[in-house]
Amino acid sequence: MSNPSPLNISALFRFIEQLQGDRPWGKMLDAGTGVKSLQWISTLETESWAAVTASERMAQQSRLDYPKPMRSDDRLVVGNWMDEKLLAGEQFDTVLLDYFIGAIDGFAPYWQDQVLPRIRQHLKPDGRLYITALEPYVPLYRNNEVDQFVTELGRLRDACLLLAQERPYREYPAEWTLRQLERSGYQVHSCKHFGIRYGERFLRSQLGMCRQRAQRFGNPALTQSMLQHVDAVQQRGEALLAKHGALASGHDYVISASISE
Repeated sequence: MSNPSPLNISALFRFIEQLQGDRPWGKMLDAGTGVKSLQWISTLETESWAAVTASERMAQQSRLDYPKPMRSDDRLVVGNWMDEKLLAGEQFDTVLLDYFIGAIDGFAPYWQDQVLPRIRQHLKPDGRLYITALEPYVPLYRNNEVDQFVTELGRLRDACLLLAQERPYREYPAEWTLRQLERSGYQVHSCKHFGIRYGERFLRSQLGMCRQRAQRFGNPALTQSMLQHVDAVQQRGEALLAKHGALASGHDYVISASISE
């Protein structure tokens, strides 16, 4: 459900492990699961886990790519957090929101301010909440040729999604998330930013998404023009990668929180 930056995600998870320290993971909730987050959870000493996604396709892919047999108490659940019956009455020792708040706009539009209060009821009083997220970059970063290109790439991706009748993700800055945590009855323990270095895999995945969505525009002339533009953007991106080695632009962040006493 999330849209993680591929070169940085393992560093974010390693940082969460440092924050967790000797605290047991216990029962764990992956509130917006994906392949990467569930693979990471498979390496942890949890009692059990529940992983939720609103996408049946993502649930199937996550189950397919899970690296070991699921235990009897492990669950992959397809559901929407707007449904109050989802995991009703259940609480967890550890809750992960991995690129979740920005991604849910495709499934629960304009509901982001309700996410943290909704999740709070599933966190035990002495539990830990971990949030990973991406600082918004599409409208902001225009400092140099790399920032300008990454911004343009994000706008191109979002434009293709909109023209294909889909909703782009809507990322939120750390300041917004911290405010919402305070308003929702959480105590924040830490917030750390990580610089992002995008590579060839990111470039190709984003432009591959654009090419796929262009086939759904319903206008052959627009599709053809967009595909030509995508090819040109790819050439520019490959040139920048050859020049810089990676596209260093923007930041991810990790927040650790618990329920306020």
